Amino acid sequence: MSSSFQLSERFWSLARRLIPKPTKPHPFGGGRRRVPNRAVLAAIIFVLRTGCQWKALDATGLGSGSTAHRRFQEWVQAGLFFRLWRVAAQRYDEVHGIDWRWLAVDGCLTKAPLSRSEVVGRNPPDRGKQGLKRSLLIDGKGLPLALAVGPANRNDHRLLAETLDSLVARRPARTAMVHHLCLDLGYDDAGSRHEATRRGYRVHIRGWREEVGQRKGKRERARRWVVERTHAWLNRCRRVLVRWERKVANHAAFLHLACALICQRVTEGNAIMSGRP
Repeated sequence: MSSSFQLSERFWSLARRLIPKPTKPHPFGGGRRRVPNRAVLAAIIFVLRTGCQWKALDATGLGSGSTAHRRFQEWVQAGLFFRLWRVAAQRYDEVHGIDWRWLAVDGCLTKAPLSRSEVVGRNPPDRGKQGLKRSLLIDGKGLPLALAVGPANRNDHRLLAETLDSLVARRPARTAMVHHLCLDLGYDDAGSRHEATRRGYRVHIRGWREEVGQRKGKRERARRWVVERTHAWLNRCRRVLVRWERKVANHAAFLHLACALICQRVTEGNAIMSGRP
């Protein structure tokens, strides 16, 4: 099982430069030898991909679940996973170039049965059960560039401004090119148009029926579906498909790590791990 979740050398080369040094070394230089960071990161990715409990790591051969959870908490406090996502997106920009011409934003509802935080609300499609909504911004090829999380009962357009302001890559000057922003009918209101326009985006709002009609008729290329594909990539990471974390920072860290893995996979053009994401 452990051989199916080995990190690639390229992804590890990005991560090892960002991992902080231990904050509490032993005062006398003794103590138990610290588990290598690479092995711990592989175990954390296993939890992200499978959605298993931390204690379940003990039976996988990837290491101790307590060690992985403790190191995960250290790295969450240090902001490692967000910086890893930012560096992975920058590397993609250097290798392939981010497609800033056509961007898309859409929301996705997920369950949160154990959470009692301010970012969780009743999910209308799920019979009012606890849930949350993540709003994702992607480039023309599906690279995740921004992410915002809110309660499941919050409308999509109320998360648009926060999503547009949380880019992990530097956006080119507005005079360099026209930045098109594709949205669905959930953003068809004056507030969404104003928020996007004043940030320099040219808004395109279409329903899914119109998108499908354009793809079949080949009159104009459909572009908004790319964000739905990226949401599907994220949902294959079972730990973010259902939020089991009680802390907001822990769930956000898993989301950032999943986005970093997607960026690296798209950069390499193949799987970042021997187990495909």
